[in-house]
Amino acid sequence: MNNADKVNLNPRRSDEPIWWGLFGAGGTWFAMVTPVTILVLGILMPLGILDAEHFSYERVKAFASSLIGAAFLILTLALPMWHAMHRVHHGLHDLKIHAGRAGKIACYSFAALISILAIVLIVLL
Repeated sequence: MNNADKVNLNPRRSDEPIWWGLFGAGGTWFAMVTPVTILVLGILMPLGILDAEHFSYERVKAFASSLIGAAFLILTLALPMWHAMHRVHHGLHDLKIHAGRAGKIACYSFAALISILAIVLIVLL
């Protein structure tokens, strides 16, 4: 019997590419967009380098109500959560805590809940 005889011709489909895609998107968003957001809102504005008038309630609400602003806020909340929950799910496995299907469902359900809440709250804004 050679190696060709051991190949499974009907492999089971995996849902892992979906989770890896969300993990990668969340990690990329968190690495590239979040530092700029922190720089602008957490450092430059409080130091007075950027005029606080640009961040008045009316302007921020108008931004959040626009399609681009709503998408930005939803992605800022949802994508890093998918990244984090994927890390938690695989981190548990690395710690020899085999939560199995229940752990997977719990982690990804929480990320989905945060994503849905972000969408609902932004749309209601």
